[in-house]
Amino acid sequence: MTVVQGAPPMVVDAPLLKRRRRRDWRGWQFAAPFAVVFLIVFIAPLAYALYLSLFQNRMIGGNSFVGIDNYVAALTDPQFWDGFLRVVIFLLIQVPIMLVLALVAALAIDSARLYASGVFRMVIFLPYAVPAVVAVLVWGFMYGSNFGLVADINRMLGATVVQPFSANWILASIGNIVTWEFVGYNMLIFYSSLKTIPTDLYEAAAIDGARGWQVIKAIKLPAARGAIVIATIFSIIGSFQLFNEPNVLQPLANNVITTYFTPNMYAYNLSFAGQQYNYAATIAIIMGVITAVIAYVVQLRGTRKEDR
Repeated sequence: MTVVQGAPPMVVDAPLLKRRRRRDWRGWQFAAPFAVVFLIVFIAPLAYALYLSLFQNRMIGGNSFVGIDNYVAALTDPQFWDGFLRVVIFLLIQVPIMLVLALVAALAIDSARLYASGVFRMVIFLPYAVPAVVAVLVWGFMYGSNFGLVADINRMLGATVVQPFSANWILASIGNIVTWEFVGYNMLIFYSSLKTIPTDLYEAAAIDGARGWQVIKAIKLPAARGAIVIATIFSIIGSFQLFNEPNVLQPLANNVITTYFTPNMYAYNLSFAGQQYNYAATIAIIMGVITAVIAYVVQLRGTRKEDR
């Protein structure tokens, strides 16, 4: 038995004190399945990609350690920056348009003034349920200059007016597909946040004489700010990961969509067509870091605005 100093004095069982000081591992036992899966499917691939990026497969000497040489080459690679700039332009134009359309749709459904709002919600969300490859193929055949809807429009006008696969319009064509696919997804995020607003706020606003846009500005938009930040982060990540749409459309517009049209396409073609696995891993890691930094900055700014 040991005596603990203090008032009033008390006697503490030493074995009991040791058991309390012993770390309790039961929580880790519950988290172990997730931790194992997380290590296997997330940490291990990242570690292997980082390992690959530090080596280079040479004709003489085989796989040799080159340190940061691959990173230096990537950061001075004009093809990488060409694809990166294209994705940034796509992000700055397409993401705001998509999120505004999704927010307007969510506000329209939440207003309870829209006729058949359930059908409207399902129609907008339905494109998200279509597999991405199928959606791109459908739009690709509509965009065709010799077949499909665009070809019929040009023949009706008697001139080549609409050219979705031209160099000037290809980003807009891809942006249209992505917007069509993901407006419904973002609409549900916004609509879910709007449904959490207490009805007391609406009643108080009605008493104060607030109507229409005043309610949206004072109640709905502030309540949806967190959802807007989340949707923006997801959209930024999706834009930097742009791959499916240009890759599927490439056979239909091979003169415009190059192998380095986006950084992800560049890494994919370097790896599977050029057998340059080390350099492809370097491109992937650089894009991952850039995406994470930008997403973190957006989240940080959004959180600060919410705290004000």
